Amino acid sequence: MKLVNIGFGNMVSANRMVAIVSPESAPIKRIIQDSKERGTLIDATHGRRTRAVIITDSDHIILTYLQAETLANRIAEENSIEDEEDEDE
Repeated sequence: MKLVNIGFGNMVSANRMVAIVSPESAPIKRIIQDSKERGTLIDATHGRRTRAVIITDSDHIILTYLQAETLANRIAEENSIEDEEDEDE
């Protein structure tokens, strides 16, 4: 299981992520509101501005203060490290 740091020591399983999106569009704002009402919203911003929204395969919505590009880079780094370890074996 690959874990990705989403800020403040919070980790999310990379295998469970479906999408990382910007919170600015109206459809994403509706998804966030619906998730709040259902109780499936996880706010990992620690009071900071939401810059990315992570959608998981279990329909949980995770808010983070990191930008989507930063999260994508962290996932890519994890994959490259794992590939290097596989080559060493």
